[in-house]
Parts: sequence; C-alpha cells; structure tokens
Amino acid sequence: MTTVAVVYHSGYGHTEVLAEQVAEGVRASGAEARLLKIENAAQDFGPLLDQVSSSDAVVFGAPTYMGDVSAAFRAFTEASSRVFATGGWGDKLAAGFTNSHSFSGDKTHALTSLAIFAAQHGMNWVNLGVPAPSVTAAERGPETLNRVGAFLGLAAQSDNASTEITPPTGDRRTAWLLGERVAKAAQRWSAGQSAEPLAQAA
Repeated sequence: MTTVAVVYHSGYGHTEVLAEQVAEGVRASGAEARLLKIENAAQDFGPLLDQVSSSDAVVFGAPTYMGDVSAAFRAFTEASSRVFATGGWGDKLAAGFTNSHSFSGDKTHALTSLAIFAAQHGMNWVNLGVPAPSVTAAERGPETLNRVGAFLGLAAQSDNASTEITPPTGDRRTAWLLGERVAKAAQRWSAGQSAEPLAQAA
C-alpha cells in the first residue's frame, strides 16, 4: 500500500486540524497516512525521520510565525541533515501546508521554505492544484476552497478561537483535497518505479 507521511508542528492546535484533514484525504484515496507530530525543538527526531524515509510521499506542515515556519519545525529540518547526507529522500514526492492568524501573514514565504527544504533533499514538489476562488473578496466566505488563493501549497487562516470552529470549513476541505492529491500522485509515482532513480550530481 502507498504510504504518505504527514509531518507537522502545531503551536495551538489549528495546524493540527489541517494535518488531520490532509491525512483523511490520503486515506480516502486508499493510501496509508502516517500522522507524525513534532512536539518540540529538543525532541529525538530519529523516529520521525525513519517514518518519512519508509514512506512514498510526505506532506510537511507548520504554522507561520513571524513570516516563516515555526522553530520546532525548523529543528526537524536541521535534524534531517543526516538523511540529506545519504540522499535518502531523493525522488520522493512532497507537498506542504501552513496556517497563520493573518489572512496573509507572509504565508507564501513559509510555503517557499517548505518547498526549498524538499528541493534540498531532491524531492519532487506537488502543488496544491486547487484553483483560486473566482469571487470577490467580500464573497470569500468560510466555506470557500483555497480562499487565500495560494498555489504552492495550502495557506490557511485561523482566528484566535477554538479549533472546533477555526480554521473554517473551506480551509479544512482544501487540506483534505491536498491529501487526496498527494496520495493519488504517490500511487501513480509508485506504479512507475521500475526505472532507476535519478542519480545525484557529484
């Protein structure tokens, strides 16, 4: 069975809601979802790195704090240098999502950080694939898909309220669609793996 790891950090629970929705989208596509939560910057990241290494694809998720991913997620990326040294994640599929209180919050910068992190490992980035809403700003209600209008990955917005009501329905559904998209891409990718993986340049 195709496996998709969902590696995420969540400071207040809102990003975790999105991670769970990504996992649900993965499962709905007939793939196995591995929810891997980053607890803090000082933890042993070995088990998480191993789970990613044995997965067919990975979706990275982090809140946007001060215009970039959280410190705990950054610690995970630095710990992955041991995998980088062996090229262990080369040619895996990767995607990403982020969340912040502000409608913008420079979330694109955080998504770019995730994409560059994947590129450093030689991974292949899967974009969101959900069109931006063709409605006015006033019409972008809580049920609107991709209501922020991001393309690189999922950019969600949460108010400072209970995770039962925020992030809203549209962001949750968009996260589900991202999980579905990555799982289906991984299934196609795995089916064609008879070819030798691309060699890294010396």
